[in-house]
Amino acid sequence: MKSIKICLLTLFTLLSTFLNAQEQNNKAVSIVEKALDAMGGKEFIKSINTLYTNSETQMQGRDVNWIVKEMLPNIGSFEIVYQNRTVYKSWYDGEKGYELNNGQKVLGDQENYKDKPLKKNIFNELDYLDATLYNLDYLGIEEFESNKCHKIKATSVIDKVVFLYFDSKSGFLIKSETVNGAKDSFSTVVFSDFKKFNKLTYFSKMKFGVEKDAQSAKIIELLYNEKVSASDFK
Repeated sequence: MKSIKICLLTLFTLLSTFLNAQEQNNKAVSIVEKALDAMGGKEFIKSINTLYTNSETQMQGRDVNWIVKEMLPNIGSFEIVYQNRTVYKSWYDGEKGYELNNGQKVLGDQENYKDKPLKKNIFNELDYLDATLYNLDYLGIEEFESNKCHKIKATSVIDKVVFLYFDSKSGFLIKSETVNGAKDSFSTVVFSDFKKFNKLTYFSKMKFGVEKDAQSAKIIELLYNEKVSASDFK
C-alpha cells in the first residue's frame, strides 16, 4: 500500500509539473499573438513577403544609413551607405552568406548566418509561434524602463536562446536578449517609438544595448511588398 501511495504521489507531481509547463507555454503563445495583433493582425503580418527599411545612425562619428532588405522565407541583405555610396554589403541567398570585398562577391563567414535556417518568416514573432523552431516558456513579469513586461524564454532547435520582453500594456516586444546567437550579432536590442507604416505598426527606433551611450538607429523609411526583388540577393 505504501509503495502504491508513493507511485501515485510521484505521478501526481509529474502531472502537475506537466500541466503547469503547458499552461506557461499557452500563456507565452497568447502574449506573442497579442504582439502580432498590435502590429496589424496575424494574417496581415503573414501576407508580407518582403520588407525594406532605411535607418539613420552613426558609425565612427559619421552619419550613415543602414539598408536592410528581407524576402521570404529567410533571404536578406544588409548595406552600410555613406554619402550615397555603399561601403559595406552582406547578404544571404537562402543557402549561403556572402559579402562584397573590394567590389567582388566573396563567401562570408557562415557563422554569421547560422540563425538563417531558423527563419521561415520575415517577422520573428511568427517564427516564435512555430513549435518546429522554438519552445516558449513564460517566466513572469519583469520591469524594464518603468514598463511592466511579460518575459518569455524562446529556445530554438539549435540551442539559441532569446529572452523576450513584451510590454504588458501595448503588447509590443520592447527588448530582446540573445544567448548563443549568430557570430557578430547584437546580444541585446531595445525597440521603441512604435508608429504606423501604412497598415503595419512597427518600432522606429532601435538601441543595441541598454547603456546610455549604446548605438542606436532610427528607421526613416519602411516599405513592405515593394522595393525588394530576388535580384537584390545575387
